[in-house]
Amino acid sequence: MESKTLAPPWIESLLSTDFFAVCRVHGDAARSECNMFCLDCNVGAFCFYCRSSKHKDHRVVQIRRSSYHDVVRVAEIENVIDINGVQTYVINSARVMFLNERPLPKVGKAASHICDICGRSLLDSCRFCSLGCKLVGIKRKGDTTFVKDGNSNDNEEKKQREEGKSRRISSIRDHDLDEQEKISEGTKHSSIYTLKSLPSSISISTNTNYTRRSRKGIPRRAPFGT
Repeated sequence: MESKTLAPPWIESLLSTDFFAVCRVHGDAARSECNMFCLDCNVGAFCFYCRSSKHKDHRVVQIRRSSYHDVVRVAEIENVIDINGVQTYVINSARVMFLNERPLPKVGKAASHICDICGRSLLDSCRFCSLGCKLVGIKRKGDTTFVKDGNSNDNEEKKQREEGKSRRISSIRDHDLDEQEKISEGTKHSSIYTLKSLPSSISISTNTNYTRRSRKGIPRRAPFGT
């Protein structure tokens, strides 16, 4: 199967675009960095003001920088491509992934997980360190995909994880309902037992109409004798 059918037409342009240059049209403005990319137009990077005027209703992702390397937020890219198998990182409280392969660090301890393409050590059991390495893997082997509705092994594994999560949540909810029913039944039986265990000499009156006693009159002294 050709790699074109496993990746969207804009992915290579996104990965090869130079970001963070100053916009030629809005160079004097405050937000003139060209750090955005339109997935519909596929025409290169542009700035915040170009988006407002030319790409208002288009699918646009914003590129950010981490240690001088381009990253994209997972929340922005996961809705348009399948990112399974790519290592993610948390930077400034947001989960991101790198666009392209980075220079390898100095040789250290043997890593448990490494990128299939460049050999970079990974934090999790992922196959690729970046979107660029996943694209290379698609071209070499064709055993994964960027297309969200593809029938790849990655999609099947994701589906199985979601189904397992749903089953666990359903099981927890059923257990909680059973516990609530047991507590409710136990409280009802406890109340009945308490009433039955009272001595027969003690009666519980339900009559709330009390007879109000009349107040005694003011005492009067007897008159002194004459």
